[in-house]
Amino acid sequence: MDLGLQGKRALVCASSKGLGLGCAEALAAEGVDLVMNARGHDALKAQADRLRAEHGVEVQTVACDVTTPEGQAQVIEAAQGVDILVTNAGGPPPGLWSDWDRDDFIKALDANMLTPIAFMKGLLPSMMDKGWGRVVNITSQSVRAPIAVLGLSNAARTGLTGYVAGTARQVAPYGVTINNLLPGIHATDRADSLDAGVSAQKGISLDEARAERAATIPARRYGTRQEFGATCAFLCSQHAGFIVGQNILLDGGATNLTM
Repeated sequence: MDLGLQGKRALVCASSKGLGLGCAEALAAEGVDLVMNARGHDALKAQADRLRAEHGVEVQTVACDVTTPEGQAQVIEAAQGVDILVTNAGGPPPGLWSDWDRDDFIKALDANMLTPIAFMKGLLPSMMDKGWGRVVNITSQSVRAPIAVLGLSNAARTGLTGYVAGTARQVAPYGVTINNLLPGIHATDRADSLDAGVSAQKGISLDEARAERAATIPARRYGTRQEFGATCAFLCSQHAGFIVGQNILLDGGATNLTM
């Protein structure tokens, strides 16, 4: 299927690895020029060089911490005029409800709610002026069904979901769509970190921890960044203009919901 994205330009946040990289790869394969962001310069440059060579697209890199006002300003300036925005940030650390204080919540809100909002505020106007745009926020399955040990993520990402629900319907008349992708467990560094915690807590090997978690997923495996990226690319495509303000689970059936 031709997604109709040749010649478009996208900002993909946290795209040097994991799900962000999967999205950048899928968009580049469709002929989308990229602005790629991550904190680490070397890994970001390596992936940008690879995508240029493999797909012949233009790739601009901005290595900075987007949870800071300075980092946000730097990326927004570089990404002015983009047609597509993919927001993404690693989740806050797990723990118990009694572990967190105000500073912990502020950090989670800055990374997983306020930063995506800042990018939308900075880049939506030009999309609306052009009459076409796509925003995809990478959030979490926890906004549909909370995960007890991820209370910081539950709170921040659900706040972003509420913001998107109203905003998406305000910009849709201008040909701009905003939707959220809700990943379950995928084979990324985040999954390795969570599995390492289970391994240490239970005194089992990392492979045993992974197998234990995979057994709780109806698909009996972790997702891949490639299939996640392909879903993101479709939401950014010409064919997805009637999908507005939705929260789409990619979790292998792990979230036990009827609707």
